Amino acid sequence: MSDFNDTIKEYLSYLDSVKGSSAMTVESYRNDLSRYANYCVNMKISPEKATPYEVQKFIADLSAESLAAASVNRCLSTIRGFYRWMVRFNKREDNPCASLRNIKTPERLPAVLWLDEMADFAALPETSGILWAVRDKALIMAMYSAGLRISELVSLSMTNVSSSFKEARITGKGGKQRYVFFSDEAKEAITEYLPHRAARLGMEGVDSKKGSLFINRKGNAISIPGVRWIIYRYAQYSNLGKHISPHALRHSFATHLVNSGCDIRIVQEMLGHSSLSTTQRYTHTNIENIKKIYAAAHPHGGNKNG
Repeated sequence: MSDFNDTIKEYLSYLDSVKGSSAMTVESYRNDLSRYANYCVNMKISPEKATPYEVQKFIADLSAESLAAASVNRCLSTIRGFYRWMVRFNKREDNPCASLRNIKTPERLPAVLWLDEMADFAALPETSGILWAVRDKALIMAMYSAGLRISELVSLSMTNVSSSFKEARITGKGGKQRYVFFSDEAKEAITEYLPHRAARLGMEGVDSKKGSLFINRKGNAISIPGVRWIIYRYAQYSNLGKHISPHALRHSFATHLVNSGCDIRIVQEMLGHSSLSTTQRYTHTNIENIKKIYAAAHPHGGNKNG
């Protein structure tokens, strides 16, 4: 087994020096592989000659220990990568993980901001004064009212947006194009933001009729980490008690449409989903909301006091 431990060290060194993996990643791999090595010792099997059945048994044991599905899958990914490396450098002929699939993880949808919560969140830039208020309200309203992915928001350019600022042409996943629409409130927020954007770009000698719609204080196109930071800061400032991310705004947009009775296929088009099953998650959200309302309102809907 000492030879196998040496092989693990060689692999971790490869990740560090050749692949450039972070120290945290290497340490995570070290823990996973040490756990696997100990399992092999206890089972009296040789890791170098382990079969798919034996690796699968290890994964099943992890699940039986009530380890989170994501953690189990991460461990399998680690072992899969390790054996892939062994095959590549002729330390083993096959990868015993090649036919093994990740275990199913429970689907976790982002937080939903209900209509009153969304209104409160969109008002935070004006009331908090923590960042660039006029830009941030326009950004939040654009993302929410059009159901944009964060990548779609940062790629919005002046040439993609109509002159009326009521709609925009978006290139989504897989290069698929669609039109999205801005609410009157979003249009108003964008219109109010534009003179500030032009002034900022004018200081840099840049034509304000071109380039990204949303910029940072230096006049550069806003980045994905930049948008995440903006939403994170306002989420911290809010008293909503929810984990609010950029995707939560898109999720809220879709949920509100479904709850208002919008046809699921129309919602699919607006979101740019290639599969209807992806969009149907939002009908589940609606059902859960109905259940809560039923439990609170119906005499026999749930446990009640008095």
